[in-house]
Amino acid sequence: MAETTSNKLLNGEEIYELTLRPKRLSEFVGQNTMKENLHVFIEAAKRRKEPIEHILLFGPPGLGKTTLAHIIAREMDSNIYPTAGPILERPFDLAGILSNLNPADVLFIDEIHRINKAVEEYLYPALEDFRLDVMQDKGVGAKVLRLNLNHFTMIGATTRSGLLTSPLRARFGISFRLDYYPADDLYHIVLRSAQILDVKVSDDAALEIAKRARGTPRVANRLLRRVRDFAQVKEKDKIDMEICEYALEKLEVDKRGLDEMDKKIIHTIIEKFQGGPVGISSLAVAVGEDAQTIEEVFEPFLILEGFIKRTARGREATPIAYEHFKIKPKQGPLFGKS
Repeated sequence: MAETTSNKLLNGEEIYELTLRPKRLSEFVGQNTMKENLHVFIEAAKRRKEPIEHILLFGPPGLGKTTLAHIIAREMDSNIYPTAGPILERPFDLAGILSNLNPADVLFIDEIHRINKAVEEYLYPALEDFRLDVMQDKGVGAKVLRLNLNHFTMIGATTRSGLLTSPLRARFGISFRLDYYPADDLYHIVLRSAQILDVKVSDDAALEIAKRARGTPRVANRLLRRVRDFAQVKEKDKIDMEICEYALEKLEVDKRGLDEMDKKIIHTIIEKFQGGPVGISSLAVAVGEDAQTIEEVFEPFLILEGFIKRTARGREATPIAYEHFKIKPKQGPLFGKS
């Protein structure tokens, strides 16, 4: 099976991510219900000697959507052609890709919620009837040239499934939501990654990294690599609990997995906006971060862990946030009078 890559140069972090990604479904840790169902769908498609139906993968970033797309292609013995929604600006961009797909090939579109509306409408007949209608010329002499496509599988990935239009969502025969990983699953991911990186790590240190990884494999792997850096500089031949806690403290990742930006968001809501509510635009300006990044990357974890809540009027800090940072709540509607 061949894989295509984008033209951009991969930096060191991206190379490591590619190295650590599982290659087969049997190597993929966690998301057990999804894995079991996906195995059934892949086996059924292979027995029918048909491409698997179009698949939508959605959930917070870093949970393995891109990895799963490549795994599905490998399990189906198919080629995969990855692209991203923002790149597909014109229908012509999509036509060039689709017309070159062989039978059972996989087209992977990351950030599919950001696909251009004109491109999306052009995609409908390709997904449903495996054909493209290409307009030739303009005006009175305009003609529509119909191109038949090979039967392919499209896998779409998104962190914002709510932004998908109903017609596009309806074209996916299979849909999976990826959830945050429990610490036990991340512990096994850390051990696997350590083995690939040829790094020795104690069980308690691996578990500590897993607990602080925000329920996200990408974060767990990144923390492992950074802790390894501290261990090497301190001339430790093994990551033990001592060097692990020292490194995580230097990285400003606390016991609950909150990093510097998480803390900044919570402190800003509490200190600058009296605990909230505050709108996402005002919060983004106050912390110096893009509003969409806050919504997609930081906010889901903070809401899941109960540090903030989203209301009709904006974001509010919860009693858990005050307790965690040992801040006494001021008098307000959220906590009542003291």
